[in-house]
Amino acid sequence: MPPIADHPLRYQLANELHARPFPAVSAPGRAVYLAIKRPEEAESHDWQDDLAHLITLLDRHGTDHPKPGATHWSGQIGKHRLKWESHTEFVTYTVFLDGPGAKPFDPDDFGVFPEDWLDAAPGQRITSALIRIEQRPAHETVAERICEWFVSESVAVSRVQDDCAVVAGDFRIDPAGHMRFAIFAGEATGRRRIGRIVQRLAEVETYKTMAMLGFQRVKALAPRMGEIDKELSRLMSGMTDRAAPAEETLQALLAVSAELESLSAQSSFRFGATAAYEAIVHQRIEVMREEHFEGRQTFDEFMMRRFDPAMRTVKSTQARLQTMADRAMRAGDLLRTRVDVARSAQNQALLESMDRRADLQLRLQKTVEGFSVVAISYYAVSLLGYLLYPMAEPLGVSKGIVTAGITLPVVAIVFLAIRRIRVRID
Repeated sequence: MPPIADHPLRYQLANELHARPFPAVSAPGRAVYLAIKRPEEAESHDWQDDLAHLITLLDRHGTDHPKPGATHWSGQIGKHRLKWESHTEFVTYTVFLDGPGAKPFDPDDFGVFPEDWLDAAPGQRITSALIRIEQRPAHETVAERICEWFVSESVAVSRVQDDCAVVAGDFRIDPAGHMRFAIFAGEATGRRRIGRIVQRLAEVETYKTMAMLGFQRVKALAPRMGEIDKELSRLMSGMTDRAAPAEETLQALLAVSAELESLSAQSSFRFGATAAYEAIVHQRIEVMREEHFEGRQTFDEFMMRRFDPAMRTVKSTQARLQTMADRAMRAGDLLRTRVDVARSAQNQALLESMDRRADLQLRLQKTVEGFSVVAISYYAVSLLGYLLYPMAEPLGVSKGIVTAGITLPVVAIVFLAIRRIRVRID
């Protein structure tokens, strides 16, 4: 078979599907999770800063650096294992520790991240979590530990992956500043499957938090949107009542439209990102294949009650913002039509006035033309008289007779000449 040229991105695109493998985690064990995000314009930040920050941590442990331009890395840092991933808006660090630790959800586990290194982070913590992995004990023991570790009114518990594990979390920040998740893995559950569960819990927490940024944006927009809505309603009522000049109302509508377009442009990325993050949260929960544990709410039920209403608020606000922009645009179009009609009427009146003036000018011109015939004829008769007087004296004809004889022909000739000129011009 003859060779065929490969697309320059063929291997890169194929390898991207295998770029972020799930970790392999043993029970008992622990995971410390951290997600860092810039507070402003995170989507356009320089990812090289995140990579440099990772390299600073690796240098403390004498670990090899990732490849230039890498967006993910995993390897040993001391006696622990680190998984690093760079995303569009944030970067995540997951450190896996062996053994159950000194106590459940020990804040000292977060010490794997040095304080001065955290202070130098190119961003701020958007979320962090302590994840505890245990061998699944007796049913009653699992229930007791869940009651001991989590807030009962918020905790979500479910059996996942065909009952290979029980997972629990209350999505509350503990006194040390971290979320808590517990995984009780069955004896037959493999390390890769436990790793997938850990990864999905971390992703649910991260994408849930990122999606809630859209809700906060909506809360910040709500007061101003309410004011604009009232202003828009007032302007449209004024259009109906014609209480204000159309030009003034049109300028106010254009200002409202411009502000609505500005709000929409400023929020478009956040609205789009929120929709994407929401979809990921539900997808990650779905693939865990949840089943009830002792009648407790599952993660999906928790999200349905607490998370989904916030997402619906974001969607409704996005739709409201678009509807307001459309209303302002339609009102502006209607008002511009009214202004155009009024201007057309003014222009029509102006043209009629110009026609009347032109008609008067034409009449005046005709009157002037009549006077001009008399004036031209007078001078023509005078000149012609001076020419004929010497020839009239030998014939005994007086000047008066000569003048009277030439006056009517001269007037007729002048009249016909002026009329012919006017016909040609017209």
